[in-house]
Amino acid sequence: MTAATHETGAATPAAAPARPAVAAAERPRKVRGREERSPWASVVLHCTLILATVIAAFPVVWILFISLGPKNAWQEPGQVLKHLSLHNYSDVLAHSDLAKWFLNTVIVAGGTTLLGVFLASTAGYAVSRMRFPGSRQLMWTFLVTQMFPSIVLIVPLYLLMSELHLLDNYFGLILAYATTAVPFCAWMMKGYFDTIPKEIDEAGRVDGLTPIGTFWRLIVPLAKPGLAVTAFYSFLTAWGEVAYATQFMQSDHYTLAVGIRTFAQDQRPDWAWTSATAIIITIPAALVFMLVQRSLVSGLTAGGTKS
Repeated sequence: MTAATHETGAATPAAAPARPAVAAAERPRKVRGREERSPWASVVLHCTLILATVIAAFPVVWILFISLGPKNAWQEPGQVLKHLSLHNYSDVLAHSDLAKWFLNTVIVAGGTTLLGVFLASTAGYAVSRMRFPGSRQLMWTFLVTQMFPSIVLIVPLYLLMSELHLLDNYFGLILAYATTAVPFCAWMMKGYFDTIPKEIDEAGRVDGLTPIGTFWRLIVPLAKPGLAVTAFYSFLTAWGEVAYATQFMQSDHYTLAVGIRTFAQDQRPDWAWTSATAIIITIPAALVFMLVQRSLVSGLTAGGTKS
């Protein structure tokens, strides 16, 4: 074997380590996708969500905590764990008009929900499917009414309801709440009906269905997510409202949101009864939310795709 051969053989192993370095330098860097997050970003995001959850849940948890303690629990929270009981709940149910207020609220909220769903769905369907004079103006009128705070409408509504003898009347309060719930819900339902193909209406007419039959038998089953959002919004509009119920109803027809104010008098507010009643008020709203939560996201997003 010659010297050149030895030199070549010695040179080859010496040059070999340089190839991985070149290959590593030429290897493209991994680019993180748009939906991918770094570990630190995930930690920050989760910490932010946990903090927001704690901030949102703390008032409710605190009121629940105070309601389970003695009368002076709001002054001495440390006494709650030593005297945990449901005494405040049984006391407020037995010695106040809470049952009457609850029944009044159920009647008003239930009526507002039914009326709001009916008016919003029919108005939204009519504007979505039919072309008639004033249809665009009707929807803009709904939008304009949302620009005014409810407190501004109390005086004209009071005068109108007084002329129609609807003061201190369930139906009058339901109509007042409908003026707030229907405009928003009609816009949302119109957008949701726009996402349903018009070929379904044409198929219904081919099968001999009337426009009302097509709406009831074909469109309504497909619009359940949107109807669920409408029902939930209408229910919440009436369940916890204070201004209209205070001005339009007398003590015999007080709702829960108005009746709870009687526990907080200027001289001696009863925070034990107030906290217990506040928790009782939230239970029906939470139950309604649990019933419609599956439809809320799809209903809200689908209703915002078209206008």
